[in-house]
Amino acid sequence: MLKALTTALAGLAISATLFVSAFAAGVDVNATTTGLALRGYDPVAYFTTGAPTAGDFQITATHNGATYRFASEENKALFVADPEAYAPAYGGYCAFGTAMGFKFDGDPHLWRIVDNKLYLNLAPGIQKRWEADRANLIVSADDKWADIADKSPEELQAQ
Repeated sequence: MLKALTTALAGLAISATLFVSAFAAGVDVNATTTGLALRGYDPVAYFTTGAPTAGDFQITATHNGATYRFASEENKALFVADPEAYAPAYGGYCAFGTAMGFKFDGDPHLWRIVDNKLYLNLAPGIQKRWEADRANLIVSADDKWADIADKSPEELQAQ
């Protein structure tokens, strides 16, 4: 009986792992291992309230294999209607790092909206450097993103 229970629990754990992995985002989105984008912050709130706002774990939508959380059903509806308008640039990776040809974590608290696009950066010092030459760095990042979007951060650092 104990052996059967242990086997069943092991099977359940493996099934849960496979289930979560099936929903994990691809390398073009900066997400947790479970596929959560923006560390759970609401992408629409940056545009509507002008501040990082934690999303509700019960109000979610999936885009590009990642799960986004929202502070309200209204924000979710806006996102679902036009996800590209609200999803962060470069999949939520650091905008400065992308301009350099790398993928680093984007901090939801280090952000800026430029020309109706949400950009994140890694650290306060990086944000300051990005702000100082933002227009040129966005052009560079847009160009580099075409080459690095489908590569993992590890692949890029190994080059």
